Amino acid sequence: MRILVLGFSGYLGGHVARELRALPGVRFFGAGRGPAADLAVDLATVAPGQLAERFYSFAPDAVINCAGAVGPQAVSLAEANVRGPAVLCAALREAAPAARLVHLGSAAEYGPTGIGERVTEEAAARPSTLYGATKLAGTLAVTSSGLDAVVLRVTNPVGPGAPAAGLPGRLARQLRDLGPRGVVRLGDLSAHRDFVDARDVAHAAVLAATAAGPLPPLLNIGSGRAVPVRELVHELAHAAGFGGRFEEGAEGSARSADVPWQCSDPGAARTTLGWSPRHRLADSVSALWAAVHGDPDREPVH
Repeated sequence: MRILVLGFSGYLGGHVARELRALPGVRFFGAGRGPAADLAVDLATVAPGQLAERFYSFAPDAVINCAGAVGPQAVSLAEANVRGPAVLCAALREAAPAARLVHLGSAAEYGPTGIGERVTEEAAARPSTLYGATKLAGTLAVTSSGLDAVVLRVTNPVGPGAPAAGLPGRLARQLRDLGPRGVVRLGDLSAHRDFVDARDVAHAAVLAATAAGPLPPLLNIGSGRAVPVRELVHELAHAAGFGGRFEEGAEGSARSADVPWQCSDPGAARTTLGWSPRHRLADSVSALWAAVHGDPDREPVH
């Protein structure tokens, strides 16, 4: 089976690539902007026809799209999260219309939900952030493409390779640089989030790419358990042996204020793919700390 992964050198794409390389009977191809890519491409700028021409030579049986943007810039978000999936779908319709497309979406597409609610795929999507809105637009491009496609709506990934742009990766680097004592100032940590291990996300993507028969258009990928962000911080402090102090302020991200609770129901993924998370939050945080602490000079591609 020939599987091509877009964004293979990024956070989630890297975990997908590692799992595919070890999977018997799979020929893996990496696509992206890095020099190690088998297919050098930037979905934010490539034309659909140009991408289709390049796909012909790879003849993929499945494509996993892990490319995307999370930063605050509206243009970058639109190019990567909206234009990218649309161009990818257009190219696949021309060059590999029978290929399975697995696209990584986001639980941010759902927007605010009720406290205590576990959101299913049938819930209305009402994103409250620009990031969530662009991810939803990308999802619609995929689900309306007519391809054999599934969107995995991922909750909050955590684990080895977590980039410094997010709280887990940023805090791990702070604790590494600060040492066992000191003061770390953070925003409000009371929001509840559904954390899922990045390696479990990768496993879900691989299962979706290799599953026989049609799949639902949407599948939630999360732990199914919401915990205060404060719990993640304390788990990371424990893993790091940090004996200093956290000062928690009222100020925080706009999303934390707008979405105080986020939790997805992964039941459909369990039924359809036989998938369930294999790592606890403590495992994810320990692996993140080991990666950051053990290789202090390396910054992951994201």
